[in-house]
Amino acid sequence: MSFRDKTAIVAGAGGGMGLNIANDLIDAGASVAMADVKPEPDGIRSEQGRHVYFQGDLTEEAFVRNAVHRTVEEFGGVDYLVNTTGVLWFDRDLSFSTMDLSVWDEVFRINLKSFVLTARCVVPEMKKRGGGAMVHFASIDALRADTRPQDAYAASKAAVIRLSKSIAIQFAAARIRSNVILPGPVLSPMQARWQGKEDVQAAVATGIPLGRLGTTQDQSNACCFLLSDEASFITGTELVVDGGLTAQ
Repeated sequence: MSFRDKTAIVAGAGGGMGLNIANDLIDAGASVAMADVKPEPDGIRSEQGRHVYFQGDLTEEAFVRNAVHRTVEEFGGVDYLVNTTGVLWFDRDLSFSTMDLSVWDEVFRINLKSFVLTARCVVPEMKKRGGGAMVHFASIDALRADTRPQDAYAASKAAVIRLSKSIAIQFAAARIRSNVILPGPVLSPMQARWQGKEDVQAAVATGIPLGRLGTTQDQSNACCFLLSDEASFITGTELVVDGGLTAQ
């Protein structure tokens, strides 16, 4: 897949899946604007494409608008948006019946409001280009309940699915596509509880039909496909990338 002469904005690109996706788009020739509250990470590849990095809070509209404006100034427009921003707070995000509701509000602010802001800011720019594509990251937790819940996380990810469908239908006539990826268990910085614990990783993998944890590269492969022209007739849907976990 080639993304030469195209521009992408990757929100949440300070590490993990976002950084992997940004690097793959750069390798495929895209110009990539990367945004995250974290500092610019090491390991950004820029041999094939160009990149800029914006550090700031993606839940703040002024920051998002400025990042989109500067991206257009730098690269001429916006063709793609990837939303990977998210938090999973195991110690605080618990049952809705007992959790501190300020945590609920903060999780929704990060996991959902940031997606709303980036999408609403890039839609006018995509219209100027004659269309575009968005990929938003949710989770398989949006599809099921758990006896050990992270209710704010799961509910916010379910809301991402509904938001993406609305974007897809509202702007289909403008040739703007919007899809969602639902990752299963992925070895990434968000799952720091698994890092260096091979026995825990192996135990989790036994419940996955394909027999392994997912990688950020698995998610990037799926994302780049949904952004690409090969997926030009796919919009308003969800792609589960979980090794078969939810098919059981």
